[in-house]
Amino acid sequence: MTSTADAEAAANELTPLADYLGSVLRRLRALPPLDLDITQAYGNVLAQDVIAAHAYPAFDHAAVDGYAARWEDVAAASASLDGGRGGAVRLNVVGDLGAASWRPVRINPGTCFSVAAGAPLPAAADVVVPVEWTDQGMAAVEIFRAPKRGYGLRRAGEELVAGTVLARAGTTISPALVAVFAATGVGHIVVRSSPRVVVVATGDELVDVGRASQPGQVVDANSHALTAAAVEAGALAYRVGICDDDPEGLRGLLEDQTLRADLIVTTGGTGTGPGDMVRRILSRRDGAVTFHEVALYPGTTLGFGTVGGEEVPIVCLPGNPAAALIGFEMLARPAIQLLAGADPVFRPSVRAHLLETVSSPAGLREFRPAHVAERRGGGYTVQPLPGGPYTMSGLAEANGLLVLGERVTSAAAGSTVDVLLLDRRR
Repeated sequence: MTSTADAEAAANELTPLADYLGSVLRRLRALPPLDLDITQAYGNVLAQDVIAAHAYPAFDHAAVDGYAARWEDVAAASASLDGGRGGAVRLNVVGDLGAASWRPVRINPGTCFSVAAGAPLPAAADVVVPVEWTDQGMAAVEIFRAPKRGYGLRRAGEELVAGTVLARAGTTISPALVAVFAATGVGHIVVRSSPRVVVVATGDELVDVGRASQPGQVVDANSHALTAAAVEAGALAYRVGICDDDPEGLRGLLEDQTLRADLIVTTGGTGTGPGDMVRRILSRRDGAVTFHEVALYPGTTLGFGTVGGEEVPIVCLPGNPAAALIGFEMLARPAIQLLAGADPVFRPSVRAHLLETVSSPAGLREFRPAHVAERRGGGYTVQPLPGGPYTMSGLAEANGLLVLGERVTSAAAGSTVDVLLLDRRR
């Protein structure tokens, strides 16, 4: 039986997760910038600040359907206390203006224009009376209630003036930002390329989905899950399927994939057993790929380095599905974010009130599937999900990862703990 002292000694030989991540990420650089049309740029990260070419709105216009007028001509209108017309004001309607109207016009005293929302304002107009406050007349209109000066209209540049910094380098482009760029005359932007990530599952025991596992066979869940995880992280991801534990086959596959990859992710074969071909093959390639025992639970063994003449980065993850997904979160996802030029590269975290007492292995930083909820009075609660960190069903249900540090062997219900927030749209 292993003693507590032996266990602690073994844990002390592990590389702290933070140190390992730092050593890996320092070797990576953001991909070169790329000029893109804004319609193609969603999800990319800006490589340069974006400056408004034009003001927004570009011209004075009506914000509501109604009547554009001079405020002095409608100020006397007032609704009676019982909802009647009170003191109405009558103006001549001298024209209709729609959103496509382009000829400049001007309002004279005692007149108004019927306008649609979005229509250019006539010169001298400083108010738009909503149609609901009028009798909706066509040649002449009675106005029953006077809005405040400036009501119902938007002035040129009141939201954004030309030269405004719309977004800084490092910002991830959202649909709303695309709209802002278009509205201010920006058609092309300079972004970081989306990393091309190739995912490879290794192992003689693996079979494709659609077949039930038999003794000596395991359905390949990892390559599908990791490809989806890479897409969620912002990559262009490609699953190349299963690679048997054949040294020449693995070497050839990796050489081929370096032609189209900015990052390669493998799963399986990272241990020290006779069948762990990934570690055996890549460790012999001039030390370009190294494997470390990291203080991470689940899945302590991670590999990182470069392959091929182009020195394409490669991340090697364990074969256990839950360990592979946690390893992806800790290592591959930050690498993808860094290649994409994102900042920060890690998931957001919060401090949360723990609802259940949990234990954790000494010397390892554990990431346990959990459900995080906001408390009505502020702050968060976190509920560990059944089954611990090795359950795929727990990871599927989780919207957070409970973090238990290397020195934590037990965390009591009611204590405050760190939680990584996962991007789950449900």
